[in-house]
Amino acid sequence: MAGTERKRVRRSPVVRVSGSKLSPAKSKSSYPRKLRIIGGHWRGRRLDISESEGLRPTPDRVRETLFNWLQPYIAGASCLDLFAGTGALCLEALSRGAADVVMVEKAPHVVQQLHQHIERLEATGAEVVLADAVEFLQRTSRAFDIVFIDPPFKSNLIADCAAMVDARGWIKPGGLVYVEAPSQLKDLTLPATWELIRSKKAGQVGYHLARKTA
Repeated sequence: MAGTERKRVRRSPVVRVSGSKLSPAKSKSSYPRKLRIIGGHWRGRRLDISESEGLRPTPDRVRETLFNWLQPYIAGASCLDLFAGTGALCLEALSRGAADVVMVEKAPHVVQQLHQHIERLEATGAEVVLADAVEFLQRTSRAFDIVFIDPPFKSNLIADCAAMVDARGWIKPGGLVYVEAPSQLKDLTLPATWELIRSKKAGQVGYHLARKTA
């Protein structure tokens, strides 16, 4: 476990990603009411999810592509989701063999729903933390194999959270970081020690996978 000693944050490079126009916002009636586990032990299981301001479930096709990317690394991995929301990413990771997950979420009613998901699935190795992501990252760190950074699109938190994850030791050398951002974003700011290895778009969503170099 890394200590709280401050580390020098290396200047973050700007990774250029091609932009596209946003499609019209979805109406409330199109908001998904169910979360479907795509693969693994709980494949096909559906969980009720409630609509909440700022909550944006990762689309199924994005999640499927992401876990195809992660397939060689997910078994036995420790995962951290800084903006857990519905819990889709960490629950999918557990279903596919991750050893343990930590889900950080600042909305109390969403945290309550995450506990309900864990109970319904009888999941082990899952921890839910009621906290703001930036405040959580200021705590004593633990190095994870995989970190998910998927903030609300209007928050502008990607660069700050990525810098803190890197500088404070939340990601292991060689570990993977998933970043979800608006598809029209042209500049993705990542720490100098991260290598962008995958990048795709699906509608309004741009999704990217980076590796922390050893």
